[in-house]
Amino acid sequence: MSMTFRRPTRQRAAVEALLVNIGDFMSAQDLHARLRAQGQGVGLATVYRTLQAMAADGDVDMMRTSEGEAVYRRCSNGHHHHLVCRNCGKTVEVEGPAVESWTDKISAENGFSDVHHTLEIFGLCSDCTP
Repeated sequence: MSMTFRRPTRQRAAVEALLVNIGDFMSAQDLHARLRAQGQGVGLATVYRTLQAMAADGDVDMMRTSEGEAVYRRCSNGHHHHLVCRNCGKTVEVEGPAVESWTDKISAENGFSDVHHTLEIFGLCSDCTP
């Protein structure tokens, strides 16, 4: 992954500070609403661009919910995957060495390089299991 230098901005600092305090996945719209409630003069398009840049830099996790909505959370260190409850949204980070091995193998077999991937596994957490 190539690292791109990005000029620090007031908007990025505001998004980072909010994500540090939340600790859970949120949509760009929800982040924008919270920033506006805090008196931050930042547009929704700027929030989207900031989150996309932060995801590209590896500073935030981005995943798609079971409904297909992109949600973001401050990234923990290292590559990982997510178990996501379809009912309450609880998310657990998991490492997946078997997924990494399979990805490397299938990529090489098909002549792909510089590959990255995401994996979200949806189910019901123990609190939501009947």
